[in-house]
Formats: sequence, C-alpha cells, structure tokens
Amino acid sequence: MKERLARFMQGRYGVDQFSRFLLIAGLVLVFVSLFFGSSVLGSAAYLLGWVMVIYCYFRMFSKNISKRYAENQSFLSKTSGIRNFFQNQKNIWKQRRIYHIYTCPSCRQKIRIPRGKGKIEVRCPKCGTTFIKKS
Repeated sequence: MKERLARFMQGRYGVDQFSRFLLIAGLVLVFVSLFFGSSVLGSAAYLLGWVMVIYCYFRMFSKNISKRYAENQSFLSKTSGIRNFFQNQKNIWKQRRIYHIYTCPSCRQKIRIPRGKGKIEVRCPKCGTTFIKKS
C-alpha cells in the first residue's frame, strides 16, 4: 500500500507550508461554523472552510510543480514578518530559563543577562548607559 501511494505521488507537488496553512485554516473554519449554526455567517464559514480544504488537496495532487512552488514562495514572503515574530518569541521563552532579558531604559535595546549572579551593573552595548538589575 505504501508503494502504491509513493508511485501515485511521483511527479506531484505534495505538501508544503501553504498547503498546511490552507488545511488547518479550512478545518478551523468548518469547526467554527458549527457554533454559528445555520446562520448566514455559519454557512459562509462552512463553505469557505471546505473550499480551502479542497484547494489544499488540489495543490497536493497537482503536477504543475513550478506554479505550486511559486504560490508557496509568495505565501512565505507575505507571511515572513508574522513567522519571524513568533520564532523570536519562541527563542526568547527558551532563553528565559538561563537568562534574564532586560530592556535598556534609554535606547530600548534588549540585553541578555545570565541568571543567578545577584545584583549587577548592566552596561548597554548600544548606547553605553549603565543601570543596576537583579539577575
């Protein structure tokens, strides 16, 4: 069965970030439409959700690889700011176990200080301002 699926998918585009987004957003819209019942908003969300899911599968099974690749690159370029913001937040939360992250009071530069050093004088590398913080 696995070989048959692999043979079927040969020469087809497959799954990428834009397809994942379409699938998740479509399923969320279908799920949200359950809360609105048979109202106009609920019906529109339900229809739009299924259109997104169907388009996701169309993209996965498409043999026009260059066009699907261009669509994915366009999606990635338009969402790069949002994705970078969440990646930065994730990195900051990982570092909070080991470091305190302070903001310089004059230039707003973020400064990373190791935890457990007691009260220390912090010097901002950008503007040279010094301030005392507890690590």
